[in-house]
Amino acid sequence: MTNFNQKLEKLLKKDIRFLDQDGDLIKSEVADKAWKVDKNLIELLLEDKEVKAKFFSEIKGHWIFNIAFFVDFVQDKNFLNDSYTKFKNKIGLTINNKFLNQRDEVALVWPYKDCVLEGGMSEEETERTEIFFNEILAQDEIDRLLDPKVLTNFKRYSKKGEEELKQFRRNEKGEIEENIIIKGNNLIALHCLKKEFTGKVKLVYIDPPYNTGKDSFGYNDQFNHSTWLTFMKNRLEVAKGMLTEDGVIFVHCDNNEQAYLKVLMDEIFRRENFIEVITVVNNPRGRDYGGVANMHEFINIYAKSLNYNLYPLVDEDKEFPYEDETSGFEIRELRNRNTKFNDKNRPNLVYPFYLNPKNKDKNGFYEISIQKKDGWIEVLPTKSQGIQTVWRWGKEKAEKNLNLNICGKGMKENGRYQIIEKYREKARMARSVWWDKEVNSERGTLHLKELFNGKVFDNPKPEETLQRIIEMGTKKGDIVLDYHLGSGTTCAVAHKMERQYIGIEQMDYIKKVTVPRMQKVIEGEQGGVSQTVHWKGGGEFVYFELKTYNQAFVDHIQTAKTTKDLEKIWEIMKTKSFLNWNVDFRNADLAFEEWKALDFKKQQHALIQLLNKNQLYVNLSEADDENFKCSDAEKRLSLDFYNL
Repeated sequence: MTNFNQKLEKLLKKDIRFLDQDGDLIKSEVADKAWKVDKNLIELLLEDKEVKAKFFSEIKGHWIFNIAFFVDFVQDKNFLNDSYTKFKNKIGLTINNKFLNQRDEVALVWPYKDCVLEGGMSEEETERTEIFFNEILAQDEIDRLLDPKVLTNFKRYSKKGEEELKQFRRNEKGEIEENIIIKGNNLIALHCLKKEFTGKVKLVYIDPPYNTGKDSFGYNDQFNHSTWLTFMKNRLEVAKGMLTEDGVIFVHCDNNEQAYLKVLMDEIFRRENFIEVITVVNNPRGRDYGGVANMHEFINIYAKSLNYNLYPLVDEDKEFPYEDETSGFEIRELRNRNTKFNDKNRPNLVYPFYLNPKNKDKNGFYEISIQKKDGWIEVLPTKSQGIQTVWRWGKEKAEKNLNLNICGKGMKENGRYQIIEKYREKARMARSVWWDKEVNSERGTLHLKELFNGKVFDNPKPEETLQRIIEMGTKKGDIVLDYHLGSGTTCAVAHKMERQYIGIEQMDYIKKVTVPRMQKVIEGEQGGVSQTVHWKGGGEFVYFELKTYNQAFVDHIQTAKTTKDLEKIWEIMKTKSFLNWNVDFRNADLAFEEWKALDFKKQQHALIQLLNKNQLYVNLSEADDENFKCSDAEKRLSLDFYNL
């Protein structure tokens, strides 16, 4: 490096905006600020006489910044020729001594920010330290990226346990009627769902990374805000197409990006389709940092069109909150109820009555019995604030003292209960502030701890919050989509509330937390909202994965521990992976000694950048290619899923 180059590098490093987490210069950031004629950059360059003379011209006493010349100089392969950038460029192709991504003829049509955001991460709370990268893909290259993919590792889960999936179940219209959980990059998985589910999803709920600096968006450059918005935009646009015309979307976030997310969603869903931002007071004690103790998060609600449906919530303070969804009836006690006792300490006082729906007198009283009879409806005691209450009399005493087989006046005089048809006159619209124990963030954590006998996930949402959202946005049988599934709360609650659901998650914990949690739901676990919705267990879901190719190399690179590990991966990559079209194999091998001199994170970064991101997963159109080794079952079930 010449003395001048060293002087310029030292000068630019005075501005921390131009440095990555290792203290190296980010040339793209310098160029960006130059094009914007950044005041601080100009003042910095004017500090040194030699630098000033090289990049500024004097005209009538005024110094004019030669922007194009400065940017060309900074981006030239000879500037910082001992840096990581030199290695990266050395293995690429040039035209007239300028690398392709620096030429004006190559347009930035789509910043690719998806392939490694979650790759190789085993726990949600693990702080990301690897270098993130932005890549430029030409528009024709992107077409393959979002093609339908081959699917693999199919399983059906039911009360019988894990079973082989033989085919997808469909209704009379040919539509898939399965609960589905998918492992894979959520952007690519969403595009795989388009053929079968466009216009069919009633509710989308997501709880994406909040861009706090401790999640997947802890980048080494200054683009994390715009990167996060691009990340969200790419997926929200696909999700919008999935919604029914009366469908709605709920997006959870906190203060880090709330204002910008609202503007982005205004653009995608249109301002007139904005419904509300709900403030969720999830930590009533507050978090004592930042000047003001933070107590809340936000849920942004948008509709696909003005024809949306949002349903009222049942008032939890109503006098007789118990409702039996299957019977359509409830019991109302005529005398004072004893809510002091519950089913934990008085289990013998919880038993069903049976109601004859065809025998009702003018006062609204039904014929009832202690004995089960064909065509009669089972009714249990009420619930109060989520606690199962009990009858005052045991079964024998009730049968002896109540004139159960007589309706009308006799029933009113001798009985203790009035049985009436279910009513919802106290249902009400949801409020814009949720401040109650049901949305406290600790509830979700405690529930998972109970399920897994210890902490397995950081800050899962409470099931009660999702129950409220699903009740607002759907009816039984509607489809719910969550493409940031995490520990699986959305699918767990949707399953208990008899909604069809689709969940997508890329992280490895899907196998250790999400799927086992759903198995526990099927077995009838009684945490979360189980008692409130009278969940007893049952149901099924189908699990499958996107069949990886280059993504497998990304995962191996991310989890490698040493340079030796990476060298072995590179040797396999040269013969087995799909590399970018502009990678020169001869230059790559010749430059590898310089690659070894890089720090380990940049070695990982370099190898990942060589991989063609259009081939992260196996395209369905290439299922018969012997290189991908797709089994007959993978091909058959993939075609079945896409209904081809």
